[in-house]
Amino acid sequence: MRKTTPKGIIILLLTALIWGSSFVAQSIGINSVDAFTFMAIRTTLGTLVLLPVVIISNGGLSGLLDKKTVKAGLLLGTVLAVAQCFQQFAFYYSTAGKIAFLTALYMFFVPLLGLFLRKKIAPLTWVSIFIAIAGLSMLCLKPGDLLNINKGDVLSIICGAVYAVQIMLIDKYMGENINGIKLSFMEFFTAAALCAVMMFIFEQPTAEGIRNAAPALLYSGIMSCGIAYTLQVIGQKHASPVVASLLMCLESVFAALAGWFILKEMMTVRELTGCAIMFFAIVLSQVAESVSTVKKAS
Repeated sequence: MRKTTPKGIIILLLTALIWGSSFVAQSIGINSVDAFTFMAIRTTLGTLVLLPVVIISNGGLSGLLDKKTVKAGLLLGTVLAVAQCFQQFAFYYSTAGKIAFLTALYMFFVPLLGLFLRKKIAPLTWVSIFIAIAGLSMLCLKPGDLLNINKGDVLSIICGAVYAVQIMLIDKYMGENINGIKLSFMEFFTAAALCAVMMFIFEQPTAEGIRNAAPALLYSGIMSCGIAYTLQVIGQKHASPVVASLLMCLESVFAALAGWFILKEMMTVRELTGCAIMFFAIVLSQVAESVSTVKKAS
C-alpha cells in the first residue's frame, strides 16, 4: 500500500478545504437549475479550466492524450459523473448536513473495497475510521436524525460507495504513473459529456436559471471541480487510499468552519466536539500507518 507523505497530507487537506467551502454552492445551485444541468455546467467549467494547463504542460496539442490516459479517464469520468449526480439529486430530498455525513461514508467503503482487493488494513486504522464516523455524525446530524431515512439519504449512501470506487481507481492509476493533470482533464471531459447528454434528455435548462445559479456554478466548477479534483489525483499519488479518504472527509469540518468564519454561523459544543474527534481520528490514522510501516520493516 502506498505510504502517506507530508506532501500528500497537505494537498488532500487543501482538497477537503475547497470541497467544504463549495458544498454550500451545490445547495444554492439546486434552487435555480436541475441536477443534471448543474453537473453538466460544473464539469464543463472544470474541463475548460484544465485545458490550457494540459496544453502548456504538454508543450502543445500534439500527442496531448495517450491511449492509456484516455482509457483510464473514460472509466474515471463515468464513475465521477454517477457519484456527482447521485449527490446532487439528494439535495431534492435531504438536508446538506445529512448528505455531507452519508457521502463521507466513503471513508468506510474504501477499506472495505480494499479487503476485496486483498489489501491488509491495520486494526488501528479501522478504529480511526469508526472514530471519524462518530465525529462526523456529531458535526452533521441532529440527535436521532439518522433514523429518519428518506430517498435523498439513500442516494447519498450510494454516492459515498461510488466515490469509494473513484478513490480506489485513482490509487490504481497513480500506481501506473499516469499524468495526474491529463487524467483529471479526461475525467472531467467524460463526466461533462455524460451529464450534458442526460441534461438534454431529461431536463429543459433555461438561460434565466443558469444566470441565477452562475455564482454557485462558477465557484463549484472552477474551484471544486477544476482545481480540487485535480489536487485529489495529485495528492493520492502521495497517500494511501484509506488515509486519503479520511483526509478528504474533512470537507464537512471545513464546511462548518467556513460557515462560522465567513457567514458568522455559530457552532454548537456538539459540532465543535465532532470536529475535534475527526481531527483526532486523522492523527490516529497516521499513527496506525506509521506503526504498520515499522512492523513491515522489522
